[in-house]
Amino acid sequence: MKEIVIISGKGGTGKTVITASIAALAKDKVMGDCDVDASNLYLLLHPEIKDKHDFYAGIIPHIDLEKCTNCGRCQEVCRFDAIKTIKGQTVIDLVSCEGCGLCALVCPVEAIQMKENHCGEWYISETKYGPLVHARLGIAEENSGKLVTLVRQNAQTIAKKNNIKLIIVDGPPGIGCPLIATLSGANLAVVVTEPTLSGLHDLKRVVKVAQHFRVKTAVIINKYDINLENSAKIKDWCQKNNVPIIGKIHFDNIITEALVKGLPVVEYSDNTVTKEIRDIWQKIKSI
Repeated sequence: MKEIVIISGKGGTGKTVITASIAALAKDKVMGDCDVDASNLYLLLHPEIKDKHDFYAGIIPHIDLEKCTNCGRCQEVCRFDAIKTIKGQTVIDLVSCEGCGLCALVCPVEAIQMKENHCGEWYISETKYGPLVHARLGIAEENSGKLVTLVRQNAQTIAKKNNIKLIIVDGPPGIGCPLIATLSGANLAVVVTEPTLSGLHDLKRVVKVAQHFRVKTAVIINKYDINLENSAKIKDWCQKNNVPIIGKIHFDNIITEALVKGLPVVEYSDNTVTKEIRDIWQKIKSI
């Protein structure tokens, strides 16, 4: 079983657009959307949800107001200033709370209980392109790396159960915990970049992370013709660091049109961009 992850050092490079097109071109695969903080692959694949699961991570305090005597002991020991008295009642600010549990430990009447935190949901869905595992993390919630791992594990389970040899993953942008959870154990990381100075800067960082985990990397320059000078800089850096460039994609409004229609561009059009993406998929298969 092979696992390909499509990643980018920064958001907005076209990573999900390319992932959706590759998903449309590939046969017999399972797809995973590991960009759980801002999942949007489903907008192009139109999944039908088959299974829905709650995601819990970490613990948060809950106050039983009937037991609470407003003694203030929990407020005294909270080093994060997350506990306050408002209109005579003890209130916990969950944004400031770090879930250490000290308030529950010192409460003399056991009015505070630590409970699992409901952070989001994850789904197993069916699409016209094959099974899709995706998730949605709650606003400002943490532990996205743990949710990414859950998405990948279930995609792998589905692939094994159905004897499918390929997993295609839409990864998160950046180089944080979600990316590390996405990269570890993958067979190939395809990095989508754009010809801007920030694009080159973040390309260097994300390739370094992938190489740290000994994941083979390849690069796609999206919208390469909007700045040929920066595209040349990316090409030079990749050559010096032995990172293959497997494709360059023109800037074309046809991609925006396809997004408006909610379709992978390779299904919407058969123009130059589609040919470039098809060539990229052939190179990925050869790698």
